[in-house]
Amino acid sequence: MTQSTLKQRLSQSGAVLAPGIYDALSALIAEQAGFEALYLSGASIAYTKLGRSDIGLTTFSEVEETLARITERVTTPVIVDADTGFGNALNTQRTVRGFERAGAAMIQLEDQTFPKRCGHLSGKGVVPVAEMCGKLRAAVDARHSANTLILARTDAVAVEGLDAALDRAEAYLECGVDALFVEALRTPEQMDRACARFASRIPLLANMVEGGQTPIESADELTRRGFKIVIFPGGTARAAAHALQGYYGSLKQAGTTAPWRDRMLDFDQLNDVIGTPALLEQGKRYDA
Repeated sequence: MTQSTLKQRLSQSGAVLAPGIYDALSALIAEQAGFEALYLSGASIAYTKLGRSDIGLTTFSEVEETLARITERVTTPVIVDADTGFGNALNTQRTVRGFERAGAAMIQLEDQTFPKRCGHLSGKGVVPVAEMCGKLRAAVDARHSANTLILARTDAVAVEGLDAALDRAEAYLECGVDALFVEALRTPEQMDRACARFASRIPLLANMVEGGQTPIESADELTRRGFKIVIFPGGTARAAAHALQGYYGSLKQAGTTAPWRDRMLDFDQLNDVIGTPALLEQGKRYDA
């Protein structure tokens, strides 16, 4: 799909399931698995590029570069986590323009104070509603194409309670955004309240974090509740970290990869995944 077809897809029935990605290789493998969209998680960039927590340490340029490398390699639409826009309304406009140039299909902006932190960590703060509305209007004005979608996220459930969070989402909808994300809903009842208020009016995103604040449900279950986008943003990094712990532990103990061979690709298999034969064949066109 392209940017325009992601917009079209969200107007159709059923939810879009988007796995978390963090680089071009993870994006390529997810695309090969057949997903309709991908989610470039800010947390996963912090985990993999910095080896650090999602506490506002990543920068605009780091995310933009990662996004550009991904969209250069895959054609599946990418939803990108733009955190707080990396500053005020003017910073947000620069972020939207940069991410749009880098190929984002949807850009997510949240109402946390800076430095932000993972939506499922405690100790968050949120900016005034008027400030966030200004940033969202700036984001809508900054995009070149209406097919570049703006996703507004509120983290207010943990700070001000559900009612305030839903009122914030209402205000953000009025700014002209294309989708809403009420982060860290605590219970199925809270999920249903968000869907009851918004699902018939605008695509609503559900965030599934293993061990997080929101109950984990399948894409089918969340579709029945009314959500249109379902993301599992950090699961990819957690699965990779778990696999690497086992792999490195085995290599250290055995001094060889032999015990792990049935759980890894060999040289040729990895080259098939990344398209090495086709790339070499393409290069022959330019041989002297």
